[in-house]
Amino acid sequence: MSSGSKRLKNLQICRPFVYGNMAVPLKEDRSPDIPPDHTHSWTVFLKGVNGDDLSNFVKRVVFKLHETYPNSSRSIEEPPFEVTETGWGEFEISIRVYFVPEASEKNVVMYHHLKLHPYGPEAEQQKSDGATVTSMQYDEFVFNEPTESLFEILTKKSGAVLPAQKSMMVPFSIQSENEELDRLSDAQSKVQENIRRLTERIHVLEQEKASLQSL
Repeated sequence: MSSGSKRLKNLQICRPFVYGNMAVPLKEDRSPDIPPDHTHSWTVFLKGVNGDDLSNFVKRVVFKLHETYPNSSRSIEEPPFEVTETGWGEFEISIRVYFVPEASEKNVVMYHHLKLHPYGPEAEQQKSDGATVTSMQYDEFVFNEPTESLFEILTKKSGAVLPAQKSMMVPFSIQSENEELDRLSDAQSKVQENIRRLTERIHVLEQEKASLQSL
């Protein structure tokens, strides 16, 4: 076994990241190279949660666009790991991540549905304002029993960690994670309380049924 390829038993190391897209309506003074039926400019991306550089352990990212795009499989081998295009329709994009050779890890793939249009109660106002639409997902690369080389790479360089506090520009953080855990805990408590009340109600109804049957 070569130096650095030995795996560290009973050890797990994670690195958070986000992936998704941003889209903005095209203006009337668009470039003449843009097809007339295209309505939006959009960028699909994969990056660290705080914009951190992932290239110390990510070798390349391949974005598979809709087959109607020329060269629909776009391989990006240096940051920023993103593709910018124009179009009119929403579709699913596969994002395949390849790790550096030292990692000795298989590539991973995720899927993102390209979002061009705003949704929700403020959608019409956002459309009128020409607001930027953002659709983003949080995830983590989880390396179980990483190689010694990968462990050194990941621990040698700071960054690509979950920020402590959330902000308008950094929606994913330890703070938002704790808030989500609190919401889940509250929901669980409410469900348990509803179950308790229903159980008591069923018990009362069963007693009433037994009383009626004894008459």
